[in-house]
Amino acid sequence: MGKNHPIGIFDSGVGGLTVVKALMDQMPEESFIYFGDTAHVPYGSKEESQLMGYARDIIAFLLNKGVKAIVVACGTHSSTTLPVIKGDYDLPILGVLKAGARTAARVTRNGKIGVIATMNTTKRLAYTREIQNINAQYDVFEVGCPRLVPLVEAGKMESEEARAAVAEYLQPLLDKGIDSLVLGCTHYPFLASVIQEYAGPGVKLADPSCETIEDLKMIFAEQGLFHDQTEPPLRRFYVNGNDESFYHVGRLLIGNTIDYVNKVSLD
Repeated sequence: MGKNHPIGIFDSGVGGLTVVKALMDQMPEESFIYFGDTAHVPYGSKEESQLMGYARDIIAFLLNKGVKAIVVACGTHSSTTLPVIKGDYDLPILGVLKAGARTAARVTRNGKIGVIATMNTTKRLAYTREIQNINAQYDVFEVGCPRLVPLVEAGKMESEEARAAVAEYLQPLLDKGIDSLVLGCTHYPFLASVIQEYAGPGVKLADPSCETIEDLKMIFAEQGLFHDQTEPPLRRFYVNGNDESFYHVGRLLIGNTIDYVNKVSLD
């Protein structure tokens, strides 16, 4: 592992591209390798043992590519597998959970915070614990949203179906009087305009992506891992399932940064 090696990033599909976008905005000189586990999307209903297997397989793949750090750009993995396996690897590995909690705690005014995430994340009350570790007086309300990831993966961010799903999931939180909302799955920022429209201007959205990259920058500063060569950054995308959908929806989301998608098997 060297400072000029790429950063590894992974998620179940296109959702982690929100973190990729933040990385390119804040650390444009850094190379990265992205892995979308499209063979197993969505993660929200998967068993913990399955998720553990997926995480270890993907991390092994990224390590084989020589990455210098790994960003788990997935709320489900950040709340489920990362706390268990993080200490098993000799390189920086960070998720999005703590960043999302800090962002929400910073923007709330009335201490009532909503969280939308996958069922796997919300059933563990992962965000509630992280936010109340910051301030035990905050009220946190979590809602699992199983319909949202498939809509983003299908590129239906502005559809009537998406609007109906957002209304269904957000209304119980709005009824609680929340003034901030954690987008607790990395797919959800691609629905931000629809979510904000329904929630109204009185609710601040907390997207963990930018804060996650701030965490990465702190780690790189401490460990001397910032890229210091002049060649253009390497940006590669891999999936193990549907590559055509990832390519088309991915380009819709982050543009022509995705010029090719490599389909591989982790078996």
